Amino acid sequence: MAKATTRGFMATKDALLTRLRRSEGQVRGVEHMLEDDRSCIDVLTQISAVQAALDKVALGLLDAHARQCVINGNGEGSPEALTDESMAAVGRLMRRG
Repeated sequence: MAKATTRGFMATKDALLTRLRRSEGQVRGVEHMLEDDRSCIDVLTQISAVQAALDKVALGLLDAHARQCVINGNGEGSPEALTDESMAAVGRLMRRG
């Protein structure tokens, strides 16, 4: 019988979804700011806030992955492979612009 997969973020899923929904609202706010011809600096400030909110979601997922999959051994693959996978994800998150 196949092992049931439990994702590492399940304990914080509600908090992560709440952050994503808040980010979605912030993105809509940016859209409205552009429609309303708000100042460029104000729009850029709001975009920065959206990016920070998404970064918090990403860090929450990475934390859950490290704890649940790597440390607790619930991930598929060796701890080394899971760590490599995590570091690759961090690298992708850091490459912007």
